[in-house]
Amino acid sequence: MQHRRALANPNRPRFETSAKGESDPHPADQHVGRQLATVRVQSDVSQAQLARSIGISFQQLQKYENGRNRVSASMLYEIARSLGVPVSRFFEGLPGNEANRDVSPLPADERIDFIASAEGRRLIQGLMNLHPRVRGRVSALIAALGEELAVLDAQPNSQAAGEPTPADRSRF
Repeated sequence: MQHRRALANPNRPRFETSAKGESDPHPADQHVGRQLATVRVQSDVSQAQLARSIGISFQQLQKYENGRNRVSASMLYEIARSLGVPVSRFFEGLPGNEANRDVSPLPADERIDFIASAEGRRLIQGLMNLHPRVRGRVSALIAALGEELAVLDAQPNSQAAGEPTPADRSRF
């Protein structure tokens, strides 16, 4: 009886369907997907490696990580086993799952959100299509650009990015 009352609760969040009749991903599915991506990256395992180890395509794993497809209990169990973590790890920080208040949720990691984005996937796919030597050079270039921008941001009177400084102009 208590379960029926909980389900009939008008304050219970409802998830609207789109015009096509498809429902938006449930926040819990999105949370589990983000946690899956976080644990995978922290374990230094690629999507392809994890997908192979659990017998699915890496595209399916991407859908799990993006929350577009729900992860079944048995699949979540296999993923947890493959990554060497308890299944409960994927639910840490989920609102309403505060049984163990000693566990603090992981801070949101912008890198995971970027990797899971369409832009991040395109960038990674493009990099993977490059020869490993070229990929290493592109990686070094990106790191150097990041360092240069950090230096420019730290200077109080730095010029806009892309504009050479007087010292740079003398080198050309």
